Amino acid sequence: MDASFWDGKRASGLTDHIDFTQYNSAIDAIEEAFVTYADRPAFTSLGYTLSFRQIDEYSAAFAHYLQNHTSLLPGDAIAIQMLNTLQYPIAVYGALRAGLRIVNTNPLYTEREMIHQFNDSGAKALLCMDVFAKSVENIQAETSLELILTTSLADMLPSVKRMLINSTVKHIKKMVPKYHLPQAISFRKVINQSLGKGFNTTHLNQPDDTIVLQYTGGTTGVAKSAELTNANIVANMLQSGTVTMQKDENGKALMGEGKQSIMVAPLPLYHIYSFTVHLMAFFRLGEHSVLIANPRDTETFIKAIKPFKMTGLMGLNTLFVSLMESPNFKQLDFSEMVFTLSGGTALLDDTAERWKQITGIGISEAYGLTECSPAVCMNPFNGRERLGSVGQALPGTSLKCINAIGDEVAIGERGELCVKGPQVMKAYWNRPKATRESFTPGGEWLLTGDIAIIDEDGYVSIVDRVKDMIIVSGFNVFPNEIEGIVATHPDVLNCAAIGVPDPKQGEVIKLYIVTQDNVTLTGEDIKTFCKDKLTSYKIPRQFEFRKELPMSPVGKILRRKLKEDNDEQRKIA
Repeated sequence: MDASFWDGKRASGLTDHIDFTQYNSAIDAIEEAFVTYADRPAFTSLGYTLSFRQIDEYSAAFAHYLQNHTSLLPGDAIAIQMLNTLQYPIAVYGALRAGLRIVNTNPLYTEREMIHQFNDSGAKALLCMDVFAKSVENIQAETSLELILTTSLADMLPSVKRMLINSTVKHIKKMVPKYHLPQAISFRKVINQSLGKGFNTTHLNQPDDTIVLQYTGGTTGVAKSAELTNANIVANMLQSGTVTMQKDENGKALMGEGKQSIMVAPLPLYHIYSFTVHLMAFFRLGEHSVLIANPRDTETFIKAIKPFKMTGLMGLNTLFVSLMESPNFKQLDFSEMVFTLSGGTALLDDTAERWKQITGIGISEAYGLTECSPAVCMNPFNGRERLGSVGQALPGTSLKCINAIGDEVAIGERGELCVKGPQVMKAYWNRPKATRESFTPGGEWLLTGDIAIIDEDGYVSIVDRVKDMIIVSGFNVFPNEIEGIVATHPDVLNCAAIGVPDPKQGEVIKLYIVTQDNVTLTGEDIKTFCKDKLTSYKIPRQFEFRKELPMSPVGKILRRKLKEDNDEQRKIA
């Protein structure tokens, strides 16, 4: 459906049309925010807050250093490998101001993955946390890196707190392996020596200039990089920012009206979802983001947000479940909370219902992918979110579902979701064949690989991944449906379904289950539970109980890894 299909269907206050030409570049929007919101708090990390003015000054210093004290040229790539700390926005804005391209790097990458990404992107510079520096030492000779900068967790905090936290991380928690990088330069020293000095902003400032090389998760084959341009990032910055325009049933704005919103950022900034929303959309609007360095440390996470009356929180299903397991989470002040956004993986109904009971706020599921910068669809909030749906297309976005031969299917029918809009990537970096294969003939629509349904109201439901679909005796089975049912069992904490080979049925469903503590559960118990909820061919036949499931750094269950584990078990057997 064309983008106009959604006009008039959106919640009160949400716009149908956006002027995507109001900024030439992402940094134009950032520069505007520096001036407009100079005295507001911008980012908080480890209990310390920097204002928009301070972020402006520190990032300007980094831009000056990059342009005047390194061999880097406009258009060169700089990799950033850090947790959610105050250094992250400073580095991103500074690098963009200097005319460099950003390569967001997962800190949990293996050395092999680091070598691939750095060489594939042509990265000439790297800023990494000292926690990961040993791996950098091991692989530097196999890369084209010319400049290495290192930083410690608390480097942007006042001296006493900085030394205490960094010393604890290094000497007590033993989180920093010994490394030898004599050529590495201290990020903190670079900032301090360059404060108050100027820089040139005439580079990579055109709409079609690529400013971010964002790597996919590599779930199929070698990880590819989506080329995201100024136009892509600006479009998605503006599209994502529209969520703050929503009004209640009386026409009153839910956010804004002179009051700064407080947004909690537990998802890693190296992930495009958090990168675009927190570093771009919310920053442009003058909002305050609370950065969480390690969301898996649930109790520390809760302590970090306790001083704030948060407006919104972005997360995903596994994160919400872990928070709700803590009694301390229930003691937080949710009185000014307006929304919770979920993305990256399917939200389970049971999770959403329990979350609303505790916080009083529903979870609004959204949908996106790296190749779309990433946001494509989003649910409204304030009680108008639809469970089981990822919401409606963002303004300026066209969607359609197609069948196996490429024909568009009717409203309400399943098909592969296709996207067209200003947020869709330019291409895969240096991969013309992969780029062609990811678009419909003619290159007009991006093929997402997701099976979806679009209803008459314009709400989109993601049924499953094309590659994750299980075929049992010729019938299509979608793992999300199985997992959604089994997750409602009171003794099940988490689960994942895959298809495994079967000589009679082609495939049967194998279910991996994590139970609540001190609970004894069997496969027969699960079969009985599913009997009146799923048709017979959808009921799992094989079961494996585990203490945990393999997950990506942002909390996605890795079905691919489970399939690999199952294949290994079959070989041994």
